[in-house]
Amino acid sequence: MGREKEKENPSQKALNLLRTRLSNPNFVFKPLSDSPDSNYSKLKFIISSSITEACNNSILLLGPRGSGKVAVLELVLSDLLQQYPEAISVIRLNGLLHGDDNCALKEIARQLCMEHQLLFSKVASFDDNSQFLIAMLRECGLAHKTIIFVLDEFDLFAQAKQRLLYSLLDAMQSVTSQAVVIGVSCRLDVDQLLEKRVRSRFSHRKLLFLPPSKEDTERFLEHILSLPKDSSLPHSYTVEFNGRLKNVLADERFKELINTYLSFNSTIGQLMRFLFQAVSYMDLDVGFLSLENFKTALSSTQRQPKSECIKDCSILELYLLVCMKRLEVKEQNSYNFNSVMTEYKSIHDFQTSDNYAGNVCLRAFEHLLQRELISFTDNRGHNQSVEFRPVKLLISPAELYQGLKSYRSCPAILLKLIAR
Repeated sequence: MGREKEKENPSQKALNLLRTRLSNPNFVFKPLSDSPDSNYSKLKFIISSSITEACNNSILLLGPRGSGKVAVLELVLSDLLQQYPEAISVIRLNGLLHGDDNCALKEIARQLCMEHQLLFSKVASFDDNSQFLIAMLRECGLAHKTIIFVLDEFDLFAQAKQRLLYSLLDAMQSVTSQAVVIGVSCRLDVDQLLEKRVRSRFSHRKLLFLPPSKEDTERFLEHILSLPKDSSLPHSYTVEFNGRLKNVLADERFKELINTYLSFNSTIGQLMRFLFQAVSYMDLDVGFLSLENFKTALSSTQRQPKSECIKDCSILELYLLVCMKRLEVKEQNSYNFNSVMTEYKSIHDFQTSDNYAGNVCLRAFEHLLQRELISFTDNRGHNQSVEFRPVKLLISPAELYQGLKSYRSCPAILLKLIAR
């Protein structure tokens, strides 16, 4: 029994190590710090220049949820706090918690008081806290200390009167102030929400967090899933584990599997969740990752309900879904039954013999609404006829494509149309 436990030990240790890594954003995003063109390097340079050159800065970190905005920011702040422990003060706000201007400024005052061991007044007014902020920025500037304001869910601060943003950026106009405002948002157009008086005080720097490239994905996979050679794991086990992993990563079936997953879950955060699931399926008796682990993870993460609905659709309903997808690709975001029929006729005219009468198509359209594969874009227009009300797809392109592939006797033309 003792020998058996010993045998199982390396694989259990390896599993725990991989899970710990995948739960640690700092480890996941560490490879990004190598490149001078990475968002990590650019952000670190901007904040460092404010510290070393005693100047003010503001920047927006933009990208979809799970793209690594906060993880990269935390990595930069962690490194800078080690490099300049006495020269940085970090104030954190979140639009979900501090969306109200008065509440947000009060929270800034509370955190500044805590940081500098001052007495905080709960009953101070907005103007009192605003004056306190100006005084603190001046004092910190004279002491060559940079205050970094992190505004998560920045778009929520850019609503209503924007008094907080104006007060904060206006206070930074002082010659002696030394501060950085970092806005984090998943809205790419968030700077357009700013009022003219706020926009004029905001330096229009943006860092976009895009889905990883093919090369970045390969680098991530190897960085995260390879076992370190200097760990407490047996050397022979580590070598064999990494060797088998390389074979899996080089397998064309694995590359196709990862591309399938990333086609509808494109952010780093989603990739990490997928890898966590795949690692959790590792057979501890075997002790190594296999292609089957990733296949099982993919099948469990793919959303099935909509695909199951597609299997029960008629050929005509499939045509209507593909037409709506084509309209979205053409950036026609608002469409109704009539515009879908125009697209359907354009396909029919020169590509297919599957032609149906208008009243039959309308019934198929209503059937898609009942199945919740499409829905009306808003609740207005109840008095309008169904064919005039704008609708939207409730199924992703990847789900639609997978559903068509698994549909028996699906017309080949539909797969060609959706793949374009």
